[in-house]
Amino acid sequence: MSKEVTQKPKKEKKYSQFREVWKRFKRNPIAMTGLVIILLVALLPIFADVIAPGDEWSPGYDIQNWRVRFEMPSWEVNEETGIRHIFGTDNLGRDIFGRIAHGSRTTLMVGFIVVGISMTLGVFLGSISGFYGHIYDNVIMRFIDIILAVPNILMALALGSVLGAGLHTVMIAVGVGAIPGFARITRAQILSLRDQEFVEAARSIGARDFRLIGRHILPNCMAPIIIEATMGLAGAIIAAAALSFLGLGLQVPAPEWGAMLSLGRDFMLDGQWHMTLFPGLFIALMVFALNMMGDGLRDAFDPRLRTASISKKAFLKKTEQMRRDIQSAAAGREQ
Repeated sequence: MSKEVTQKPKKEKKYSQFREVWKRFKRNPIAMTGLVIILLVALLPIFADVIAPGDEWSPGYDIQNWRVRFEMPSWEVNEETGIRHIFGTDNLGRDIFGRIAHGSRTTLMVGFIVVGISMTLGVFLGSISGFYGHIYDNVIMRFIDIILAVPNILMALALGSVLGAGLHTVMIAVGVGAIPGFARITRAQILSLRDQEFVEAARSIGARDFRLIGRHILPNCMAPIIIEATMGLAGAIIAAAALSFLGLGLQVPAPEWGAMLSLGRDFMLDGQWHMTLFPGLFIALMVFALNMMGDGLRDAFDPRLRTASISKKAFLKKTEQMRRDIQSAAAGREQ
Protein backbone atom coordinates (compact mmCIF):
# COMPACT_ATOMS: atom_id res chain seq x y z
CA MET A 1 0.00 0.00 0.00
CA SER A 2 1.26 3.39 -0.91
CA LYS A 3 1.49 5.79 1.90
CA GLU A 4 -0.44 8.96 1.45
CA VAL A 5 1.78 11.97 1.53
CA THR A 6 0.20 14.76 3.46
CA GLN A 7 1.49 18.22 2.75
CA LYS A 8 1.39 20.80 5.44
CA PRO A 9 -0.50 23.88 4.45
CA LYS A 10 1.75 26.82 3.79
CA LYS A 11 1.53 29.56 6.32
CA GLU A 12 0.13 32.71 4.89
CA LYS A 13 2.28 35.74 5.37
CA LYS A 14 0.83 38.04 7.95
CA TYR A 15 -0.30 41.30 6.40
CA SER A 16 1.70 44.23 7.64
CA GLN A 17 0.65 47.76 6.87
CA PHE A 18 4.15 49.05 7.46
CA ARG A 19 5.57 46.52 4.98
CA GLU A 20 3.22 47.86 2.33
CA VAL A 21 4.09 51.42 3.31
CA TRP A 22 7.78 50.63 2.95
CA LYS A 23 7.23 49.12 -0.52
CA ARG A 24 5.47 52.29 -1.68
CA PHE A 25 8.00 54.51 0.09
CA LYS A 26 11.10 52.97 -1.52
CA ARG A 27 9.57 53.40 -4.99
CA ASN A 28 9.66 57.16 -4.45
CA PRO A 29 13.15 58.40 -5.45
CA ILE A 30 12.67 61.79 -3.79
CA ALA A 31 11.76 60.23 -0.45
CA MET A 32 14.63 57.74 -0.64
CA THR A 33 17.05 60.58 -1.37
CA GLY A 34 15.85 62.36 1.76
CA LEU A 35 16.25 59.18 3.81
CA VAL A 36 19.82 58.63 2.55
CA ILE A 37 20.76 62.23 3.40
CA ILE A 38 19.33 61.83 6.91
CA LEU A 39 21.25 58.59 7.46
CA LEU A 40 24.49 60.19 6.27
CA VAL A 41 24.05 63.20 8.55
CA ALA A 42 23.17 60.83 11.41
CA LEU A 43 26.68 59.36 11.10
CA LEU A 44 28.18 62.66 12.32
CA PRO A 45 27.14 62.34 16.00
CA ILE A 46 28.20 58.68 15.99
CA PHE A 47 31.73 59.39 14.72
CA ALA A 48 32.15 62.88 16.23
CA ASP A 49 34.81 61.65 18.67
CA VAL A 50 36.71 60.09 15.77
CA ILE A 51 36.49 63.24 13.63
CA ALA A 52 37.56 65.53 16.49
CA PRO A 53 38.85 63.34 19.34
CA GLY A 54 40.11 66.10 21.63
CA ASP A 55 42.78 65.77 24.29
CA GLU A 56 43.13 65.70 28.07
CA TRP A 57 42.75 69.49 28.34
CA SER A 58 40.02 70.33 25.84
CA PRO A 59 37.17 68.47 24.15
CA GLY A 60 37.44 67.94 20.42
CA TYR A 61 35.18 70.85 19.52
CA ASP A 62 37.13 73.40 21.59
CA ILE A 63 40.77 72.76 20.70
CA GLN A 64 42.13 76.23 19.87
CA ASN A 65 45.17 77.14 17.83
CA TRP A 66 45.56 80.85 17.16
CA ARG A 67 48.25 80.27 14.54
CA VAL A 68 45.69 78.67 12.17
CA ARG A 69 42.72 80.95 12.88
CA PHE A 70 40.56 81.93 9.90
CA GLU A 71 42.06 79.21 7.71
CA MET A 72 40.10 78.65 4.53
CA PRO A 73 38.67 75.21 3.62
CA SER A 74 41.33 72.92 2.20
CA TRP A 75 42.01 69.22 1.66
CA GLU A 76 45.72 69.67 2.34
CA VAL A 77 47.13 68.59 5.69
CA ASN A 78 47.97 71.58 7.84
CA GLU A 79 51.61 71.50 8.96
CA GLU A 80 50.79 73.19 12.26
CA THR A 81 47.95 70.92 13.39
CA GLY A 82 48.66 67.80 11.32
CA ILE A 83 45.01 67.48 10.19
CA ARG A 84 42.88 68.53 7.24
CA HIS A 85 40.60 71.48 7.92
CA ILE A 86 38.16 70.67 5.12
CA PHE A 87 35.68 73.29 6.38
CA GLY A 88 38.35 75.70 7.58
CA THR A 89 38.84 77.13 11.06
CA ASP A 90 37.05 79.85 13.04
CA ASN A 91 38.25 82.96 14.86
CA LEU A 92 39.90 80.88 17.60
CA GLY A 93 41.53 78.35 15.30
CA ARG A 94 38.97 75.61 16.03
CA ASP A 95 38.19 73.11 13.30
CA ILE A 96 34.73 73.89 11.90
CA PHE A 97 34.09 70.36 10.65
CA GLY A 98 34.78 68.96 14.13
CA ARG A 99 32.45 71.53 15.71
CA ILE A 100 29.70 70.69 13.20
CA ALA A 101 30.11 66.98 13.97
CA HIS A 102 29.88 67.54 17.74
CA GLY A 103 27.12 70.13 17.27
CA SER A 104 25.02 67.59 15.37
CA ARG A 105 24.60 65.71 18.64
CA THR A 106 22.99 68.72 20.26
CA THR A 107 20.89 69.68 17.25
CA LEU A 108 19.50 66.19 16.63
CA MET A 109 19.03 65.53 20.35
CA VAL A 110 16.97 68.71 20.71
CA GLY A 111 14.89 67.80 17.66
CA PHE A 112 14.10 64.24 18.76
CA ILE A 113 13.44 65.12 22.43
CA VAL A 114 11.23 68.07 21.51
CA VAL A 115 9.21 66.03 19.00
CA GLY A 116 8.93 63.11 21.43
CA ILE A 117 7.62 65.24 24.30
CA SER A 118 5.32 67.40 22.17
CA MET A 119 3.95 64.34 20.35
CA THR A 120 3.21 62.56 23.63
CA LEU A 121 1.42 65.55 25.16
CA GLY A 122 -0.32 66.51 21.92
CA VAL A 123 -1.62 63.00 21.23
CA PHE A 124 -2.84 62.69 24.83
CA LEU A 125 -4.69 66.03 24.76
CA GLY A 126 -6.10 65.39 21.29
CA SER A 127 -7.30 61.91 22.31
CA ILE A 128 -9.15 63.20 25.37
CA SER A 129 -10.62 66.12 23.43
CA GLY A 130 -11.79 64.05 20.46
CA PHE A 131 -13.07 61.01 22.35
CA TYR A 132 -14.99 62.69 25.17
CA GLY A 133 -15.95 66.00 23.55
CA HIS A 134 -18.23 68.49 25.35
CA ILE A 135 -16.51 70.32 28.21
CA TYR A 136 -13.21 68.44 27.73
CA ASP A 137 -13.10 69.45 24.09
CA ASN A 138 -13.83 73.11 24.84
CA VAL A 139 -11.26 73.42 27.62
CA ILE A 140 -8.46 71.64 25.77
CA MET A 141 -9.05 73.38 22.45
CA ARG A 142 -9.12 76.82 24.09
CA PHE A 143 -5.81 75.95 25.74
CA ILE A 144 -4.45 75.00 22.33
CA ASP A 145 -5.72 78.30 20.89
CA ILE A 146 -3.86 80.21 23.61
CA ILE A 147 -0.62 78.44 22.73
CA LEU A 148 -1.15 79.22 19.05
CA ALA A 149 -1.77 82.88 19.87
CA VAL A 150 1.71 83.29 21.41
CA PRO A 151 4.59 83.33 18.89
CA ASN A 152 7.37 80.86 19.66
CA ILE A 153 10.02 83.58 19.67
CA LEU A 154 8.05 85.65 22.20
CA MET A 155 7.53 82.58 24.38
CA ALA A 156 11.24 81.79 24.21
CA LEU A 157 12.14 85.35 25.18
CA ALA A 158 9.79 85.17 28.17
CA LEU A 159 11.17 81.79 29.24
CA GLY A 160 14.72 83.00 28.73
CA SER A 161 14.17 85.93 31.08
CA VAL A 162 12.83 83.55 33.75
CA LEU A 163 14.92 80.41 33.27
CA GLY A 164 17.99 81.90 31.63
CA ALA A 165 19.52 81.05 28.27
CA GLY A 166 20.32 77.40 27.74
CA LEU A 167 19.30 74.11 26.22
CA HIS A 168 16.34 73.67 28.58
CA THR A 169 14.87 77.01 27.45
CA VAL A 170 15.05 75.95 23.79
CA MET A 171 13.45 72.55 24.49
CA ILE A 172 10.56 74.02 26.50
CA ALA A 173 9.85 76.86 24.06
CA VAL A 174 10.00 74.73 20.91
CA GLY A 175 8.24 71.75 22.55
CA VAL A 176 5.27 73.77 23.82
CA GLY A 177 4.90 75.43 20.43
CA ALA A 178 4.71 72.04 18.67
CA ILE A 179 1.93 70.59 20.88
CA PRO A 180 -1.05 72.15 18.97
CA GLY A 181 -0.17 70.43 15.68
CA PHE A 182 -0.24 66.94 17.20
CA ALA A 183 -3.32 67.70 19.31
CA ARG A 184 -5.40 68.94 16.37
CA ILE A 185 -4.43 66.08 14.07
CA THR A 186 -5.20 63.47 16.75
CA ARG A 187 -8.52 65.11 17.63
CA ALA A 188 -9.62 65.19 13.98
CA GLN A 189 -8.73 61.53 13.47
CA ILE A 190 -10.49 60.37 16.64
CA LEU A 191 -13.64 62.35 15.79
CA SER A 192 -13.85 60.40 12.52
CA LEU A 193 -13.20 57.00 14.15
CA ARG A 194 -14.93 57.01 17.54
CA ASP A 195 -18.35 56.08 16.12
CA GLN A 196 -17.11 53.37 13.75
CA GLU A 197 -18.42 49.81 13.98
CA PHE A 198 -15.21 48.29 15.33
CA VAL A 199 -15.22 50.77 18.23
CA GLU A 200 -18.86 49.96 19.03
CA ALA A 201 -18.05 46.24 18.88
CA ALA A 202 -15.17 46.65 21.33
CA ARG A 203 -17.37 48.73 23.63
CA SER A 204 -20.13 46.12 23.54
CA ILE A 205 -17.81 43.45 24.96
CA GLY A 206 -16.84 45.67 27.88
CA ALA A 207 -13.73 47.53 26.71
CA ARG A 208 -13.04 50.59 28.82
CA ASP A 209 -12.43 54.05 27.40
CA PHE A 210 -8.64 54.10 27.65
CA ARG A 211 -8.42 50.62 26.15
CA LEU A 212 -10.63 51.77 23.27
CA ILE A 213 -8.38 54.76 22.68
CA GLY A 214 -5.02 53.02 23.08
CA ARG A 215 -5.79 49.62 21.56
CA HIS A 216 -8.38 50.29 18.87
CA ILE A 217 -8.46 53.97 17.85
CA LEU A 218 -4.90 55.33 18.11
CA PRO A 219 -3.32 52.56 15.99
CA ASN A 220 -5.57 53.72 13.15
CA CYS A 221 -4.40 57.32 13.63
CA MET A 222 -0.66 56.68 13.46
CA ALA A 223 -0.15 57.52 9.78
CA PRO A 224 -0.83 61.30 10.03
CA ILE A 225 0.87 61.43 13.44
CA ILE A 226 4.07 59.90 12.02
CA ILE A 227 4.00 62.34 9.11
CA GLU A 228 3.48 65.26 11.50
CA ALA A 229 6.39 64.02 13.63
CA THR A 230 8.68 63.97 10.60
CA MET A 231 7.68 67.49 9.59
CA GLY A 232 7.82 68.59 13.24
CA LEU A 233 11.40 67.36 13.51
CA ALA A 234 12.39 69.69 10.69
CA GLY A 235 10.54 72.57 12.34
CA ALA A 236 12.17 71.83 15.71
CA ILE A 237 15.66 71.92 14.18
CA ILE A 238 14.95 75.28 12.53
CA ALA A 239 13.39 76.73 15.70
CA ALA A 240 16.25 75.51 17.91
CA ALA A 241 18.83 76.94 15.51
CA ALA A 242 16.94 80.26 15.37
CA LEU A 243 16.81 80.54 19.17
CA SER A 244 20.51 79.70 19.48
CA PHE A 245 21.20 82.29 16.76
CA LEU A 246 19.45 84.87 18.94
CA GLY A 247 21.50 83.87 21.99
CA LEU A 248 18.81 81.91 23.84
CA GLY A 249 20.28 78.45 23.29
CA LEU A 250 23.60 76.90 24.16
CA GLN A 251 26.38 79.31 24.99
CA VAL A 252 30.01 79.19 23.89
CA PRO A 253 32.15 77.16 23.76
CA ALA A 254 29.49 74.42 23.32
CA PRO A 255 28.93 73.78 19.59
CA GLU A 256 25.48 74.20 18.07
CA TRP A 257 24.66 74.90 14.43
CA GLY A 258 22.57 78.00 15.14
CA ALA A 259 25.16 79.39 17.56
CA MET A 260 27.89 78.78 14.97
CA LEU A 261 25.85 80.79 12.47
CA SER A 262 25.57 83.63 14.98
CA LEU A 263 29.34 83.59 15.58
CA GLY A 264 30.17 83.55 11.87
CA ARG A 265 27.87 86.49 11.20
CA ASP A 266 30.35 88.83 12.96
CA PHE A 267 33.12 87.93 10.50
CA MET A 268 31.23 87.79 7.20
CA LEU A 269 32.26 91.32 6.18
CA ASP A 270 35.90 90.31 6.75
CA GLY A 271 35.64 87.64 4.06
CA GLN A 272 35.29 84.66 6.42
CA TRP A 273 32.31 83.24 4.53
CA HIS A 274 33.08 79.64 5.50
CA MET A 275 32.15 80.26 9.15
CA THR A 276 28.48 80.74 8.18
CA LEU A 277 28.28 78.70 4.98
CA PHE A 278 28.82 75.21 6.42
CA PRO A 279 26.59 75.43 9.55
CA GLY A 280 23.83 76.99 7.45
CA LEU A 281 24.31 74.35 4.75
CA PHE A 282 23.89 71.50 7.23
CA ILE A 283 20.75 73.07 8.73
CA ALA A 284 19.23 73.55 5.28
CA LEU A 285 20.28 70.06 4.14
CA MET A 286 18.77 68.36 7.18
CA VAL A 287 15.49 70.27 6.96
CA PHE A 288 15.27 69.69 3.19
CA ALA A 289 15.83 65.95 3.64
CA LEU A 290 13.22 65.69 6.41
CA ASN A 291 10.65 67.51 4.28
CA MET A 292 11.33 65.22 1.32
CA MET A 293 10.98 62.16 3.54
CA GLY A 294 7.80 63.56 5.07
CA ASP A 295 6.25 64.03 1.64
CA GLY A 296 7.23 60.48 0.77
CA LEU A 297 5.66 59.13 3.95
CA ARG A 298 2.45 61.00 3.20
CA ASP A 299 2.26 59.45 -0.25
CA ALA A 300 3.20 56.00 1.09
CA PHE A 301 0.57 55.97 3.83
CA ASP A 302 -2.16 57.26 1.52
CA PRO A 303 -1.45 56.68 -2.20
CA ARG A 304 -4.53 58.72 -3.11
CA LEU A 305 -2.65 61.84 -2.03
CA ARG A 306 0.34 61.09 -4.22
CA THR A 307 1.18 64.23 -6.18
CA ALA A 308 4.93 64.67 -6.06
CA SER A 309 6.31 61.62 -7.82
CA ILE A 310 5.50 60.82 -11.45
CA SER A 311 7.71 58.68 -13.63
CA LYS A 312 9.13 59.93 -16.90
CA LYS A 313 7.41 57.12 -18.79
CA ALA A 314 4.00 58.02 -17.34
CA PHE A 315 4.57 61.70 -18.10
CA LEU A 316 5.45 61.01 -21.74
CA LYS A 317 2.48 58.66 -22.12
CA LYS A 318 0.11 61.26 -20.73
CA THR A 319 1.61 63.96 -22.96
CA GLU A 320 1.24 61.75 -26.05
CA GLN A 321 -2.39 61.02 -25.19
CA MET A 322 -3.13 64.73 -24.82
CA ARG A 323 -1.51 65.41 -28.21
CA ARG A 324 -3.68 62.74 -29.86
CA ASP A 325 -6.82 64.16 -28.25
CA ILE A 326 -6.00 67.63 -29.57
CA GLN A 327 -5.36 66.30 -33.09
CA SER A 328 -8.62 64.32 -33.11
CA ALA A 329 -10.56 67.35 -31.89
CA ALA A 330 -8.99 69.52 -34.61
CA ALA A 331 -9.82 66.93 -37.29
CA GLY A 332 -13.43 66.80 -36.07
CA ARG A 333 -13.80 70.56 -36.40
CA GLU A 334 -12.43 70.49 -39.97
CA GLN A 335 -15.01 67.87 -41.01
